[in-house]
Amino acid sequence: FFRSSNSRDTMSETDLDKHIQMLSGCQIIKESEVKQLCVKARELLIDEGNVQKVSAPCTIVGDIHGQFYDLKELFRVGGNIPDTNYVFMGDFVDRGFYSVETFLLLLCLKVRYPDRVVLTRGNHESRQITQVYGFYDECLRKYGSVNVWRYCTEVFDYLPLAALVAEKVFCVHAGLSPSINTLDQIRTIDRKQEVPHDGAMCDLLWSDPEDIDGWGLSPRGAGYLFGADVVSQFNSTNKLDLIARSHQLVMEGYKSMFSDALVTVWSAPNYCYRCGNVASILELDEHLNKNFKIFEAAPEGERGVPARKQAPEYFL
Repeated sequence: FFRSSNSRDTMSETDLDKHIQMLSGCQIIKESEVKQLCVKARELLIDEGNVQKVSAPCTIVGDIHGQFYDLKELFRVGGNIPDTNYVFMGDFVDRGFYSVETFLLLLCLKVRYPDRVVLTRGNHESRQITQVYGFYDECLRKYGSVNVWRYCTEVFDYLPLAALVAEKVFCVHAGLSPSINTLDQIRTIDRKQEVPHDGAMCDLLWSDPEDIDGWGLSPRGAGYLFGADVVSQFNSTNKLDLIARSHQLVMEGYKSMFSDALVTVWSAPNYCYRCGNVASILELDEHLNKNFKIFEAAPEGERGVPARKQAPEYFL
């Protein structure tokens, strides 16, 4: 009558370690294992706040976009989990060749070492966007059905919207919102839904900083542009030292703006396998001193070749 801890419904640390080993070799796990993993992940994520608190030291990571071998390069440069604490600011999937392996590896690491990894949501962690930019098709191709895509997109709905490092560094995928002045207002959002087309949750995942005063219309068609005065006011109101975000390709890997009140961290080198950019991660020590680590795309000899060339519309 008693189920062992290895019974069908539960996932042991041994199971997770096996999955991590498989996925680290860029090999997919079974559909039934993905289902189990996603159930476990949702159980864990439902207890995390919209603004998940993190202690320093930790390393902040920007967009990955399914560039699996470059994620491995990132870990080589920044340290492996659980030796290093990481905050990932979303956009794990789409555009790269290995969204499945990338997201499932990060999810396994989250479930295996919940206190060492924070995964926040990006605008690509959405049903609508993944059906256009590659993740949906990749799941279909690698698993022969849409089930894995469905399990993963259910997890997307549970991801926190932001992280707060040592009460001072606000990490969010994209930016700020004209309908949000305080972190407490973010904490009251019902996040367990598909990313809306407008409103506070949408803005956090779509907006961009710009050299303007106040707010402007975004050329992306979602979110807003926001200027130095907006950032200064938000940081002052919420007693923040820094906003860290991603969402925009930066050729040099990172870009500080507004007298270092905001930084864009971009973690997908040679984006879309053709942009020629370097990538970065941001290390914060226990006193929140910043150290940007720059890295390049994984060497050709260390990458697998995807089974079939992705169609060109997944690129920029």
